[in-house]
Amino acid sequence: MRFTTTNFLFGLSSCRPDISMLHTQRTFFQQLVTLQGIEPNLDENCTSSISDPKQCIFPQYLLKHITPPLFILNSAYDVYQFHHILVPPSADPHGHWNRCKLNPKACSADQISLLHAFRFEMLTAVRSFLFNSSSGGVFINSCFAHCQSESQDTWFALDSPLLLNETIAESVGDWYFSRNVSKKVDCRYPCDTTCHNLIGAA
Repeated sequence: MRFTTTNFLFGLSSCRPDISMLHTQRTFFQQLVTLQGIEPNLDENCTSSISDPKQCIFPQYLLKHITPPLFILNSAYDVYQFHHILVPPSADPHGHWNRCKLNPKACSADQISLLHAFRFEMLTAVRSFLFNSSSGGVFINSCFAHCQSESQDTWFALDSPLLLNETIAESVGDWYFSRNVSKKVDCRYPCDTTCHNLIGAA
């Protein structure tokens, strides 16, 4: 069986504008495509279907062209996305988001609303995959985390993050061995009490 596990949803968020309404990360990744000469290696089905082939480095454009079974693992409040895509330093020169970026509990109501909108946008981008993919798996929790598959603490420990009482490892195992369709999406922050957050209190 061919399969892919991924934490690639930073690309989904890279296409959105930051809080200053500039496409900081989209510009960065498109310049990366040019710098490294990646465009000829991008998926041909994707590049032939849109006006700007460089967009095919971003998952929301590439996703429907991926044929091996795919498992999407990500946090809806990924700390890297939060700090570098939604609120990069260039978009917040006066540091209005500094306290919020260190601890979600310090965020204002408006900042939390924007974080929830960020989550909603990501879920919208994978909506078709969630509802239409018969072989795909999903584990999207609401932790302020990043790359949760490389650490035993978040992958499969006694206190690992849970969705519907399953750890990430159990969900991936259910998907991989076809025990059941494993598509789990968490409720909005701060509902998940099992998170291992990289910022603020757990």
